[in-house]
Amino acid sequence: MIRGGLVVDGTGSPGVVRDVAVEGDLIVEVGTDLGRGRREIDAAGLVVSPGWVDIHTHYDGQVTWDPVVAPSSVNGVTSIAMGNCGVGFAPAATDRHDWLIGLLEGVEDIPGTALAEGLPWDWESFPEYLDAVDRRPHAVDIGAHVPHAALRAYVMGDRGADHTAVPTTAEVAAMRRLVGEALDAGALGFATSRTAIHRTGAGEFVGTMTASAEELIGIAGALTASGRGVVQLVSDLYLTEDDELAEREIALLRRIAREVRRPMSFTVEQVDAVSTRWRTMLDVIDGLCAEGLDVKGQVAPRPIGLLLGLSGSTNPFVATPSYRRIASLPLGERVAALGEPAMRERILAEHSQRVPPGLAGFVLTGFERMFPLGDPPDYEPTADRSVAAMAARAGQDATSFAYDLLLANGGRDLLYMPLNNYAAGNLDEVREMMTAPNVVFGLSDGGAHCNFICDASFPTTAVAHWCRDRSRGEHLPLEHVVHHQTQRPARHVGWRDRGVVAPGYLADVLAFDLSTLQLRPPRLVADLPAGGTRLLQEADGYRWTVKSGIVTFEDGTWTGETPGRVVRGERPSPSEATAGVAS
Repeated sequence: MIRGGLVVDGTGSPGVVRDVAVEGDLIVEVGTDLGRGRREIDAAGLVVSPGWVDIHTHYDGQVTWDPVVAPSSVNGVTSIAMGNCGVGFAPAATDRHDWLIGLLEGVEDIPGTALAEGLPWDWESFPEYLDAVDRRPHAVDIGAHVPHAALRAYVMGDRGADHTAVPTTAEVAAMRRLVGEALDAGALGFATSRTAIHRTGAGEFVGTMTASAEELIGIAGALTASGRGVVQLVSDLYLTEDDELAEREIALLRRIAREVRRPMSFTVEQVDAVSTRWRTMLDVIDGLCAEGLDVKGQVAPRPIGLLLGLSGSTNPFVATPSYRRIASLPLGERVAALGEPAMRERILAEHSQRVPPGLAGFVLTGFERMFPLGDPPDYEPTADRSVAAMAARAGQDATSFAYDLLLANGGRDLLYMPLNNYAAGNLDEVREMMTAPNVVFGLSDGGAHCNFICDASFPTTAVAHWCRDRSRGEHLPLEHVVHHQTQRPARHVGWRDRGVVAPGYLADVLAFDLSTLQLRPPRLVADLPAGGTRLLQEADGYRWTVKSGIVTFEDGTWTGETPGRVVRGERPSPSEATAGVAS
């Protein structure tokens, strides 16, 4: 019995104080003056909501060795979807293991040494992969898309890794058949990538980048034929400055939506170079929805932010020869070396001479877009808090000022660079995205970008920042944010059995203190296989996380329970399940 909390039920309705009774893995009653439970949780003064549903993660490797599935689980997530952006580890021919590791290392910044050590490879086909994941214990439920890049390499061999290679009719048919078999085994859907920013560990474009409409629709026709599954993709549409390319991508997205006729979502973000393109994308989505199609933009509740520091994989000085010579030293020894005046002078001199072109150069020198992250982290910083502004007030050069900031606190402090979704220097336009009619919250990339991004904490930001802390503009209603992190994403991917606190729904429930809910700063931990490192970000204020009726976290600490399972395909709502039994 979860007693006396403000139940924000996930449907978008305002919260009401109620008791929630759980029996087995289901919610059985929501009301007042309910009887005593075998276990009582006192939720007075707390918000009681469904567990968060994160439909955009990359835990495809991590779930084969990690039962906790952090950072997502420690941020209130009880159900995840992986295999996004067309990358993953199944199907996998035995001679493609190293290539797949390089793919995920490049596209998602997951240490290749950790993957090589940790992946057991006790599968080949996608159905075997789902079985392998299901054999292992987890604290969260897990769904998986069939990843296009792995599928292409499995069917086409080396040609599948070449984005200019066109599959034969027989090869498209083979990929379609494999997707159909995966759907029969419980695949969530089909995912692909069409962006040049996705590269393998060797720096090559992913093989799916320029896949034709005939290839994509031919494969995704398996979804149409079976009447189940979703399409997820990322496209250069939100990134490119080439208007003709943008128009071609829009035409392709429209064609996929109209011909495949299955729920589809794709990434919508703002980049400075085309800072209004996101509006065009949402207009396209609204138009398709007006035709009766189920299309959603996946949007993020804060900037896509890089974390720069001595404890991560990237900082403004990584390209200098002097830094590279000491980069492999333990953090303490590196900080000591960097503190030597002669070393400092050399690195600062080399920095101005080692600026690569494009985005990489901006990451190393964009001090007007770098901010001390702070504790608690500030994800909507003002321009006067930038490294450049702070240096100017101190009468110092921005480069040397940043150098000294990185040495503070034993080298553990991080600089935050809000790369996307921050063209105006605030989150007003992100709020517009979050309140658009045809969007779902996503893009956390949990499990990926291990050493320079930690956005798996998105769900906590969405509640704490937008419902309580924001001081630079309008808030969002708690019920809106909860709905967009529970029922809405779950329903989009066909999981109609969760995301609502009501009788008959899966007992995935959070009890959290809105007054104290707060992210801690990310910290680097070396807990991946082979000693690999990743950024882990925890939160305060989550009092209890209940997964399938079992308490998995208390005050942020894992209880050791692992009720999570692989979610195979669509799941009926309680009313649908009851109707099915009755029929």
